[in-house]
Amino acid sequence: MIVKRAPGKRDIRSYVLRQGRMTPSQQRALELLFPKYGLPFTPHPLEARQLFGRTAPLVVEIGSGMGESTVELAQANPDTDYLAIEVHGPGVGSLLKRIDALGLKNLRAVRHDAIEVLAQMIPDSSLAGLHLFFPDPWPKKRHHKRRLVQAPFAALAARKLAPGGYLHAATDWPEYAQQIDEVLAQEPLLEKDAQARLRPVTKFERRGINLGHPVRDLLYLRRKK
Repeated sequence: MIVKRAPGKRDIRSYVLRQGRMTPSQQRALELLFPKYGLPFTPHPLEARQLFGRTAPLVVEIGSGMGESTVELAQANPDTDYLAIEVHGPGVGSLLKRIDALGLKNLRAVRHDAIEVLAQMIPDSSLAGLHLFFPDPWPKKRHHKRRLVQAPFAALAARKLAPGGYLHAATDWPEYAQQIDEVLAQEPLLEKDAQARLRPVTKFERRGINLGHPVRDLLYLRRKK
């Protein structure tokens, strides 16, 4: 998420590019596989049917990390198309390698800021689902302004969902879970759904569980009327 500031000051982003060490195989994947399985950012609406070669429900995942759970979802749901958004090079490289190794035809990746992708590449009322699994909690109070889930994000996400489409968020930070719940509950286009939705266990989830953090899933639906 990008929060606009006064002229002359830098915009506030919801992420920091902690690239870490890029392995040779990840670098090769970015160079060789991104043209095949990646989607360059463009400020124009995405044609999902052209990208995937078919008409199918489209789900966007924000922050796919190293891609393990994203690939698991795509394998388990071959009739659904997935678009993974991630800014970190090593994660995108790992995801591309997994897509290629498994020959997945229903998963593609975008390496760009998620808010800009949603706002400019995803047509309104087009998504069957939106996944936000374990976003950066920015636990320090002075950093809360960097958190992704705030009112502008909720409005944007709701606008991109098709009627009946879902937004599935998960976090292991109780205070952030409360904020996410409150923010989404205040968005007029969304309504809370108590029905559980299965998802793979992510690396960040396992880390949180090992630290004793309670994991909470939050599911909201785009109102049909």
